[in-house]
Amino acid sequence: MAGRFSRSWSLMKASADVLRSDKSLLMFPLVSGICCLLVAASFLIPVALAFVGSGVAGETQERALSVGGYIALFLFYLVQYFVIIFFNTALAGAALMRLRGESTSFGEGMAIARSRIVSIFGYALIAATVGLVLRALQERLGLIGRLVAGFLGLAWTVATFLVVPVLASQDVGPTDAIKESVDLLKRTWGENIIGNAGIGVVFGLLMFLAILVSAGLIMGAVAMQSTAVVVIAVAVVAIGITLLGLIQASLQGIYAAALYRYAEEGQVGYGFDQALLEQAFKPKK
Repeated sequence: MAGRFSRSWSLMKASADVLRSDKSLLMFPLVSGICCLLVAASFLIPVALAFVGSGVAGETQERALSVGGYIALFLFYLVQYFVIIFFNTALAGAALMRLRGESTSFGEGMAIARSRIVSIFGYALIAATVGLVLRALQERLGLIGRLVAGFLGLAWTVATFLVVPVLASQDVGPTDAIKESVDLLKRTWGENIIGNAGIGVVFGLLMFLAILVSAGLIMGAVAMQSTAVVVIAVAVVAIGITLLGLIQASLQGIYAAALYRYAEEGQVGYGFDQALLEQAFKPKK
């Protein structure tokens, strides 16, 4: 366990070295997050207004709303996944350029994503369908549905772990990108990607500590009974947690790009150690 955490920390530091060499990589999750908030608002505000304006619903109307709800949910998933995948592809494309020692920029990463926009939309369509099916299982089958959906969701996450770097580096369709990701995982121990990456675990601990510190900071500001101090404390906490989230998203994108490059080309990228990636992405015996 200690060895796994040590590798996870080393992989995170290697990803951080790449991020420090090109801080423009932080822009991709930042713009993605802003767009996702706008998408959420564009869907949630009309839905909230519709509920407020609706009267007492009968059984037939409830069924109609249920069907309409699924349609609205699918459209929300589709747009949200498209935004996320688009900017993740841009991040992966820029990270791959940086790992090859090439200079890159936010604009170049966006250009890569725009050149793959049809495939990105196709993959978003598949991901939205999968998300809707899993949501339906959870709602229709209760506890069993939640267990099945959780297992299938994990399997989908593992199978599509390298889809975004594939889309960023190859001009292929969404189904071919998924097949390529699965093929790479068949030739390697997929669980070691999840187990040894560890960036999520490390940042989970950091986020927990940040929440504790934030709670203390806000409580201290409230105790001072100053509205200005409370507002400043809340603003500092919000900015700090947002920055932590941006760094985590950037590091995860860089790490996925590095794993893909090693799996596909057998080469490590800028800042990554060959032995470290071999441990994280072990070939099957």
